[in-house]
Amino acid sequence: MNLNSSETPLFESNLVSLEFLHRGKVRDIYAVDEDKLLIVQTDRLSAFDVILPTPVPDKGRVLTAMSNFWFEKLGHIIPNHLTGIAPESVVAVTERAQVAGRAFVVKRLQPLPIEAIVRGYVVGSGWKDYQKTGTICGITLPAGLQEAARLPGGAIFTPSTKAVAGAHDENISFSEAEKLLGRELAAQVRDKVLALYTEAADFAATKGIIIADTKFEFGRDDAGKLYLIDEALTPDSSRFWPADQYAPGGNPPSYDKQFVRDWLETQDWNKKAPAPALPAEVLVRTTKKYQEALRRLIG
Repeated sequence: MNLNSSETPLFESNLVSLEFLHRGKVRDIYAVDEDKLLIVQTDRLSAFDVILPTPVPDKGRVLTAMSNFWFEKLGHIIPNHLTGIAPESVVAVTERAQVAGRAFVVKRLQPLPIEAIVRGYVVGSGWKDYQKTGTICGITLPAGLQEAARLPGGAIFTPSTKAVAGAHDENISFSEAEKLLGRELAAQVRDKVLALYTEAADFAATKGIIIADTKFEFGRDDAGKLYLIDEALTPDSSRFWPADQYAPGGNPPSYDKQFVRDWLETQDWNKKAPAPALPAEVLVRTTKKYQEALRRLIG
């Protein structure tokens, strides 16, 4: 992958050779046929659940390269939705530039109705819950933990609901996940996310990166077989911290859109659409953070 791409950022794909299905915060989804989908990872960025008007150059390519890396590396734990079909082969010749390096052709699967989050550290919404109740998603934790502290008993599975557009996901307990999925499937998801996180976090540690937490998505085929879907272990779905700058007691710097969030907090903005356009300096720093995470992890 060329990390010094000077191509125009892709805010929105516009493929006419395939049936358009859905546009999410980052990904555009098209139908390839009855069994397969095309997922295009654009350069869109969301913050505070609002899609920003300014795309981040190379972001979609970084997410795609990183997901491909993790899908392959963790494939022995659980199969994923990739088909191995080149995205350029399923669109018109004139549309290949829109998908090159930033798309997947995937199996059509039925997504599970939860976000499968695993946490190795007390931070973010988990830290807020812990401060209020001493628990995260109903899991009681030792007293006296600092913000960003490593969980002393190891990583925990903390599912959440999938909110509709414009709403916020809500943390739920494992028993609530069991009600949504059934006891057997909930246990399978828990075991898989903990195995995925543990292996990924151990590998990232050798590259000087702490994976504080991450979100996985799963889907099932008609036979009920479970697959890893969506993206995997990117700065959009995970909290990556540089190990040499980590210290508990505060929120460490991260390889993601923190520059964007920090800048937005200084603006006269009510955190509802439309969001303000991002200045060039913030874009450059954000792009470099995404690229640095990819370089560190996979070279």
